[in-house]
Amino acid sequence: MKKTAPSRTQAERADQTRARILAAAVRQFSSNGLAGARTEQIAEEAGVNKALLYYYFQGKEALYDAALEDVALRVVSSSMAAMGGEYTAGERLVRFALNHFDRIHSQRDFQSLMQQEMIRLHRGEKNALGPMVENVFRPMMARMRKVYKEACKSGELIQVDELQIMYAVLGANVFYFLSAPVMRILTNKNPFERNALEFRRKAAMEYLGKTIFIDRRHGARVAARVLASTPMPLLNKFKSKQIETKSSKVASYVRTIEEVR
Repeated sequence: MKKTAPSRTQAERADQTRARILAAAVRQFSSNGLAGARTEQIAEEAGVNKALLYYYFQGKEALYDAALEDVALRVVSSSMAAMGGEYTAGERLVRFALNHFDRIHSQRDFQSLMQQEMIRLHRGEKNALGPMVENVFRPMMARMRKVYKEACKSGELIQVDELQIMYAVLGANVFYFLSAPVMRILTNKNPFERNALEFRRKAAMEYLGKTIFIDRRHGARVAARVLASTPMPLLNKFKSKQIETKSSKVASYVRTIEEVR
């Protein structure tokens, strides 16, 4: 007797269940690490029994790898989209910088997972940084370099070392969030309060407009336009694509890599 193919409704339910498990796994792993997270807690948070969790993922490490891949795919998709659109190359770079700030603010799970992976690398333990470099950072860096070269060729941005531009565009954002505990002591202010975050993201974009653009007035207008069109997202409300099947996400990612090569 032939097996009956799952109905569309069954397939949708399966995708939704898998997505709930991954979302719960990301939260648990980012909070407790690979060693500290418990599959029982993940299953409970996802609203499934432990047996169903193992039906979708063969073990704790497989679930961790899948959760990290899920977050990474959303990050690279959002970052690539920020460098697209019908804007000048300089404006696309500013939009990328703002997207990066907003992503760190609103999707802190990814930053937490990355810090854990770097600690594992430092300790000589098995880690996922190699695949992360290839799947996330290399394509983003290639696209950013392409946009920067375009902006230099058009005479919009200053010509300096490409890596220095990357440090200028992204480094300030990373340092702000990493140094927040120390700055809170130094200034007696909470850097994570919404007013403080809004002030810092505005200041960071205005700084880029006045430093990497040849025409500072043009750069200031670009920064103001980007800020006006991009409200700061709420915590954990960063926009991402709707859940896709794994195969379609991989196909989309492959197309992205081909575009930047």
